[in-house]
Amino acid sequence: MLLLALDTATPAVTVALHDGTRTLAAADEVDARRHGELLLPAVDRVLAETGAALGDVTGIVVGVGPGPYTGLRVGLMTATTIGAARGIPVHGLCTLDGIAHAAGEAGLEGPFVVATDARRKEVYWARYADARTRLGDPAVDRPADIAELVAGVPAVGMGARLYADTFTGVREDLPEHVSAAALAALAAERLAAGPDGKAGGEADGEAGGFLPPLPLYLRRPDARVPANYKVVTPR
Repeated sequence: MLLLALDTATPAVTVALHDGTRTLAAADEVDARRHGELLLPAVDRVLAETGAALGDVTGIVVGVGPGPYTGLRVGLMTATTIGAARGIPVHGLCTLDGIAHAAGEAGLEGPFVVATDARRKEVYWARYADARTRLGDPAVDRPADIAELVAGVPAVGMGARLYADTFTGVREDLPEHVSAAALAALAAERLAAGPDGKAGGEADGEAGGFLPPLPLYLRRPDARVPANYKVVTPR
């Protein structure tokens, strides 16, 4: 097994190579405006660091969000293109699950919440029984609207840090963005468990707890056609 994992659903552009047992190489850079520019060079770096070639990769792991429209599509299109070109499977995972997995590896025990910045003064968030078990689907909400649900509960992620007055149990010592290394480790566990193994996140409809490599937006994109758009072409 040689998994190439990547995620662009948060400001982090993150890539990792995992052999099913451990992370062989990883590249992480935080820049919310340069996902398209940074992703493929990061893929090249992790492959070069291990001496592997793209043809050696047996599967792709990609974070499907939730995340902002443009950045999220960069990672998903890259993953699906590589998968199609090489004829290898592409395994989608909820980005929040990757953050939860990393928090668990760092010693956090459940229950807890994960929240990332959704912009528009909102957060993408989900509740977890433990680092491998999400309770229901991810959601997007204004922090004030979920204050009673998250107050005092241990919370991880940039969304929790931005709204620490709501996420009063925020853990600033734990990861604020997803890492591809954590996604790859989680994917390796689920692949080892097989299609009937417990994968967490009962809403994940794919066998083994994986999702289709499609964007999980949870809301309409920021870019919209103007309401008073005037047609200038002849009818």
